[in-house]
Amino acid sequence: MKRSITARLVCMFVAASLATFALVGAALQGVLTRELERHQYEELDTTLKSLQFWIQSIGTPERWARVQARMDALTPEDGSVRFWVLSDDPRFQYGKGLAEIDGLVREANGRSSDVMLPGQERPFRTLSVHIPPFESRPAVRLVVGRNSEPYARTRETFLSALVALGLGSVLVVALAGYWIARLGLRPLQRLSQEAQALRPKTLSQRLQAEALPVELSALAEAFNGALARLEQAYAQLEAFNADVAHELRTPLANLIGGTQVALSRQRAAPELQEVLASNLEDLERLRSIVNDMLFLARADRGELATGLVRVPIAEEVRKTIEFFEFVLDDKGVRVRIEGDLGAAARIESALFRRAMSNLLQNAIEHSAPGADVSVALDEQAEATWIRVSNPGEPIAPAHIGQLFDRFYRVDESRRGQGEHHGHGLGLAIVKAVAAMHGGQVGVGSQGGVNTFGFSVSRRPGPDGEEAAAQAGAREIPGPLQDRPARDTVGNLG
Repeated sequence: MKRSITARLVCMFVAASLATFALVGAALQGVLTRELERHQYEELDTTLKSLQFWIQSIGTPERWARVQARMDALTPEDGSVRFWVLSDDPRFQYGKGLAEIDGLVREANGRSSDVMLPGQERPFRTLSVHIPPFESRPAVRLVVGRNSEPYARTRETFLSALVALGLGSVLVVALAGYWIARLGLRPLQRLSQEAQALRPKTLSQRLQAEALPVELSALAEAFNGALARLEQAYAQLEAFNADVAHELRTPLANLIGGTQVALSRQRAAPELQEVLASNLEDLERLRSIVNDMLFLARADRGELATGLVRVPIAEEVRKTIEFFEFVLDDKGVRVRIEGDLGAAARIESALFRRAMSNLLQNAIEHSAPGADVSVALDEQAEATWIRVSNPGEPIAPAHIGQLFDRFYRVDESRRGQGEHHGHGLGLAIVKAVAAMHGGQVGVGSQGGVNTFGFSVSRRPGPDGEEAAAQAGAREIPGPLQDRPARDTVGNLG
């Protein structure tokens, strides 16, 4: 079940108002109770002192009859106020139920106490005082009592009114809170409607963040940033699909055309062998493209290099150069290793050699016969850089940032430097390998020398290995212009 922000806000308004009204009601009820008790005590005290002053001056049974008459006159017909006079001499006693009153108020001299009389639903609030003897009158105890029912009824009426007003106020707050929440969330509803109107063909559209409140403008800006990245990724995906289709179309067309020609008439075995050999080349090309795409897909999912072993980087470079020995001899290209020859790092050798092979193949293919290619090693605090430089025509700055993207070629800038036999994924694989080792890639072109390089991180991972460190681009001496290994147009992960 989906939760509603409006409902949650209304519930919070109701809870806050209930708590507020409850606290205010409890405080008012307490104040009213104390004031009623004080008023009741003052009335009892006033009546008690008046009678006490009069009784103190009466000391004979004859005059006591006047006291009894006075108390009879002060007693209302409803019996809400009563008087008792307790004495050892029956002639100086007054009131009903003296035995019960005597036991209840004996210890409450000068203090109020509650007395529950027979036939009453509410207790009587009493106040008593001891009066010393005078003439023939012995010492007596005067007790004045007032029925607490009117006061209790006042408290109950006030409480009922308070509860009714509180509940009514809570209802008003709930309705007002609902209206306020709907009004306050209206910008969010407009924002949601704008987001729902987005379609793949309108990804360039952005949310209008200027008219939004401060609390929502940051959300809209973050959403617009996500839309920009999504638009870029969508454009990259379309371009990538077109590139894949283009790369697969050529070998497939060759396979279909060659096979159709071979089947158009009877062929001798040597001719069929030639057709099969040509088809095999195209199939090998297809397999290479598929394998490279699968590798890049694993890298896009964040797969890291495993089985890392600390080895001398120069030794791995030499082994890779030996693999190109015949190609170098045929083209007359010489390769030298320079820089920090003692540099070492924890790497996965197979991945490292694959990236190194792609860089060397790129340098050889775009170098003139007899050229010198250099492999520079640069050991730094957090990474070891491997840079492959070869003489060649300058690369336009517009292409620098895209050279490690998939299927990207700069044919015009490399014309005359030899035929490019790859399928546009070599440098993208270099970038993926660098990312799997927590490194970066870089490219530079100046002074007639083109340099491509990558780095492997020297930072230990959580398992004691060199895991991929999510670090940004760094300035490195030399012609390299660094780019983060994962921040590229070709990265669709």
